[in-house]
Amino acid sequence: MLFASYGFILFIGLLFIVYYSIPKKYQWQLLLGASYLFYYFSGPENLLYISFTTLSTYAAAVKISDMHRVQSQYLASHGDGMSREEKKAYKASVKSGQRRWLLACLILNFGVLAITKYSNFAIANINWALGALGSGTRVSFLQLALPMGISFYTFKTMSYIIDVYRGKYPAERNPFKLALFTSFFPQLVQGPISRFDNLSRTLFEQHSFDSRNVSRGLQRILWGFFKKVVLADRMLVAVNTIIRNPDTYQGAFVFIGMLFYAYQLYADFTGGIDITIGTAEVLGIKVEENFKRPYFSKSTAEYWRRWHITMGTWFKDYLFYPLSVSGPMLKFSKYSRQKLGDGLGKRLPVYVSTIIVWFTTGLWHGASWNFIVWGLLNGAVIIISMECQPLYDWFHGRFNVKDSFWFRLFQVVRTILLMSAIRMFDCYRDVPLTFRMLGTMFTRFDAGELSLEALLGLGLGLPDYAVLLLGLMALVSVSLAQRSGSVRDKLAGKPFVVRYAAYYVLIVSILVFGAYGIGYDASQFIYNQF
Repeated sequence: MLFASYGFILFIGLLFIVYYSIPKKYQWQLLLGASYLFYYFSGPENLLYISFTTLSTYAAAVKISDMHRVQSQYLASHGDGMSREEKKAYKASVKSGQRRWLLACLILNFGVLAITKYSNFAIANINWALGALGSGTRVSFLQLALPMGISFYTFKTMSYIIDVYRGKYPAERNPFKLALFTSFFPQLVQGPISRFDNLSRTLFEQHSFDSRNVSRGLQRILWGFFKKVVLADRMLVAVNTIIRNPDTYQGAFVFIGMLFYAYQLYADFTGGIDITIGTAEVLGIKVEENFKRPYFSKSTAEYWRRWHITMGTWFKDYLFYPLSVSGPMLKFSKYSRQKLGDGLGKRLPVYVSTIIVWFTTGLWHGASWNFIVWGLLNGAVIIISMECQPLYDWFHGRFNVKDSFWFRLFQVVRTILLMSAIRMFDCYRDVPLTFRMLGTMFTRFDAGELSLEALLGLGLGLPDYAVLLLGLMALVSVSLAQRSGSVRDKLAGKPFVVRYAAYYVLIVSILVFGAYGIGYDASQFIYNQF
């Protein structure tokens, strides 16, 4: 079921009515049923995958939590009679058992993710290698459908089982509540990737109708639909025209396509997150923010602290930090310091961990080399920036421009252009072609090609460009206003006429200027493919 569809609007409209009509103690059960119904529409067979993830995670988490509890009880009753070495040995034995359950759960669920999402990618590379070696043997591809949102709900549940293993909180004893956490429908399409302790605070609570929450949630949903169907899907037409005709559109058009896609992706992804957060807010449920004005970032590292925040923190907490302090990495750190000195020797393990994380991040985004190269390029830019830090420090010591408006503007523009260029691997999907097209921006750039007639040839008319320009101004204005607080809170303080005029403009814009019909595609959200 597409978020940008009448079916979804009808679905959530009926859900909101029933949710606040039934006894509050049954609200979370209703959400569970609605979430499974929502997932059923993506394909009945997909229910098997999400149910397997839920049940396997539930069983492992309960077992690990029980071992935590038994250990505490045993030490409380027998600890006084045990030596320090005996306590240590006992704890190590319990930890070993917990680790086996954790690893079994991780292997099972990441294994399902790997088979459904990456098996054919692996087979394609095997077949390529066989062909390069002159072999006529080929491995047959698997006929497996990729379950909707499997990357998102797998990461949610695996963070939960790791947190239980770490003793952050006890396991959830009600399997149906864990099923709701796993399948909560607004998050299935594109996140955010919530942590159990954060989402469960409001997910299982009883909620009375709150006009303020409902109003704020509906405002957020409207804003999300505006960004999706008015801006993103309109821009999609021009982006597709440029990307699908690489022999025709090169040089300056690649540059325009790069900027158009940055616009489209931001409106598409943040629009979907707005719908997710707004839907949850109407239900009284708090979902964490996933963006914090990323196009105002002054560096790549800052950009990734502001873009898809929950994904970035997941990789940091569950991959980067554990990898950095793992036994092999500590040995590598010691070796590199001995061979390369304390300076580079200390940084090198951090860089290796960074590259591994970004390789995995690229692979998470898609089972193809373009995403892997995209991830590695992001990691490389961050590492190069870290290595250049002494040069930056010298420059700022020599020239007092760090806090000037124009230098900060330069940093923001530089970051946008760099991130947008790397994003082109997401567009062309072919690594050599992407490098070639990016190269034409420097070898065949001719601004004179960007005539009005040429721009109109991208599938958009003058009214479309006017809508996109006004939409861009609205996005920038809202982002600037957010720096000093919530825009919705500010709007709530305005007179009645101003508030409802703003709502009216949004609704009319969606109905009148939404990208529907011939030439347009009220499409699925971009991040749903991941």
